[in-house]
This record gives sequence, C-alpha cells and structure tokens, in this order.
Amino acid sequence: MIDEIDQRLKAWVGEVSGEMPVSFTAPDFQVQNPGVGLYLLELGAAPPARSLRRVPLQFSVCYLVTVTADTPERAHQLLGELVFSALDTPEFEVDLSPVPVELWTALGVSPQPAFRLRLPVRREREEPVVRRVGFPLVAHTLPNEALLGRVVGPGDVPIPGALVELPALKLSTRTDARGCFRFPLVPPLESLGRLEVRAKGEVFHVGNEALTSEAGQLVIRMPLKEG
Repeated sequence: MIDEIDQRLKAWVGEVSGEMPVSFTAPDFQVQNPGVGLYLLELGAAPPARSLRRVPLQFSVCYLVTVTADTPERAHQLLGELVFSALDTPEFEVDLSPVPVELWTALGVSPQPAFRLRLPVRREREEPVVRRVGFPLVAHTLPNEALLGRVVGPGDVPIPGALVELPALKLSTRTDARGCFRFPLVPPLESLGRLEVRAKGEVFHVGNEALTSEAGQLVIRMPLKEG
C-alpha cells in the first residue's frame, strides 16, 4: 500500500518538475546530483474516513521533501513550486513548521530548506456477506374488524355478565346489560377455534363451523335450565 503512495508522489513530482529524478533514500547533500528527495519519515494515525459503508483501515505516512539542483536558486524555485502544488492538492496535508534540528543531526546532514508531506493510506474492508432469504416472506395482515356477538337465553332474553372466551387466543370478555360482547381486531374467523360461554353455572361451546357460518352479529342461544 505504501509503495502505491510512493508511485503517486513520484508522478506528482514529475507533473511539477518534469524529468527531475526522485529519490526515496535519506537526504545526502554531499552528493550534488539534482533531484527531489521523498524520504519516508514516519507513520502516524489518520482520522476515520466518512463513509456510509464499512470504515476502511487506515493510517498516515509523512515524507520529508527536499530538493537538490544545479544552483541554490533553482532548488529554491522548485521547492516553492512543489509547496504550492501540494497546497492545491486536497489529498495532501502540508506541514511547513520548521524541521527539528535533531532530525537533521540524526540524518547526519546540515539543516536545509524542506517541508513535510502527509498522506492517508487506506485499505478497504470487505462488506459482510448478507445471506439471501431462501424462501418467500409472507406477511399476514390482521383484518381491522371485531367479533361481535350477543348471548341470550330462552325466549331470547339477554344474559348480562356472561363470560365469553376464545381459548386459542387466550382472550375473554363479559356481556353487557344487553347481553352483547365484542372482541376487537381478531384474526380471520377460520383461525379462531371454538368459543366458550359461561353463565349461571352452565358452559356452552360454539364450534368454529358455527362461527364462520354466522353473518353479521353472532347470536348465542344458551339452553339454560329454568328455575
């Protein structure tokens, strides 16, 4: 990955200076061969990239940029052109702060005009594999309807307070003063199972067939014993 940055910078120098040679070795000003030095000085952290995808792995590289030419004037001219070009390149971060004397001492050379250039190095990470569903998804929508009914005894007399249950759905309610009951938002009648009514010590079962055969309000007539 860093070698790709090397080639990117080498091409950049060629665009600015033409055929000026490029060296990636430590600067040695005892050798007067004209050229641009791109010495890889250090690696560092890089801020995370903004992306909707998975954040890539990345770090930064810092190069020490130096110039050697036939004359100091030509070296200074080329160094200025490189600085302006780097400042105009969004991918480049230009550091024009003074290069520490300790660095020149460690390199064994006298301090020279130079600047540091930082670039990010990124490696994209593979997106996690999303397994496709191997079977069709079926969404069941419950009808926005209620199961309405009325519980009556002999002579169609309303039975208030009767307990009405749908055991399969674990739902229950009681009849009002008119013997009416209501279950809101129930599934289709075919899936309700049986209905149970408890009143005056008696239990009456209404099968699924009877539920689906009734139209409109369900009327449940309980054969209660007189007395």
